[in-house]
Amino acid sequence: MTDPGPGLRTVHQLRALTVELDLLAAAFAQRHGLHPTDLRALIALLDAARTGTPATPGRLGRELGVNSAGTTAVLDRLERLGHVRRARDPHDRRRVLLEVTERAVALGQGFFGPLIGETVALVDGLSPAERATVEGFLASMREIVARHADGGGAG
Repeated sequence: MTDPGPGLRTVHQLRALTVELDLLAAAFAQRHGLHPTDLRALIALLDAARTGTPATPGRLGRELGVNSAGTTAVLDRLERLGHVRRARDPHDRRRVLLEVTERAVALGQGFFGPLIGETVALVDGLSPAERATVEGFLASMREIVARHADGGGAG
């Protein structure tokens, strides 16, 4: 077999990594009685909290690409499992804010913590130039994937 070249080797490595991460996420979801969309919702809510962005059902639904009824179903499941709390916004009582519970954070850290720790150690071992290259590559890949997810890559 001929060498596919660096571009396709990288594509194959990304595909293999994506498959492994998907399998890991599926194992976590199954172990904790979550639907894959539930896990995506938890990640979206954790990302919102990390950036200080108010998490509302409408924002979550847009991010997940589901309608209002689907968002409500996801939130009902997560609330029933004790992973999410709904609370009224103290500044606007008409608005509902969402937050991930400490219990859910602990479950995620217990499962994904070792992977995250090893990844942080790997990145911390890179030179600043290597880190900038990796971060730039990942940001560019997210842009490419987003373009294709929006239909921009359909032929």
